Amino acid sequence: MINLAYDQFRISHENQSAGDPTAGTAALRSVDECRSFFRDLCTPAELQAMADRWAVVELLERGLPYREIHKQTGVSVTTIGRVARYLMSGNGGYRAVTERLKLNA
Repeated sequence: MINLAYDQFRISHENQSAGDPTAGTAALRSVDECRSFFRDLCTPAELQAMADRWAVVELLERGLPYREIHKQTGVSVTTIGRVARYLMSGNGGYRAVTERLKLNA
């Protein structure tokens, strides 16, 4: 069993390894391929956690307060705060996707 530490996912663009799942994600060509990849890679609980966080991103982008987001999604206020922090000053991943989805809408 491979045990990857969190820091191993913080791989620079020049130094991507075969064990980096983000490289696999970038190679996918459709939503269906992404769905299949994540269903193979993640447990149902992990997929649900990611779906919950993405729902939080969308609601934060609409300007809803944390308590309303909690009421609508059941996601803890702590997790909502964490998502909001990463949306505003994280690694730019949430922002990149939200901006690209706005362009395609």
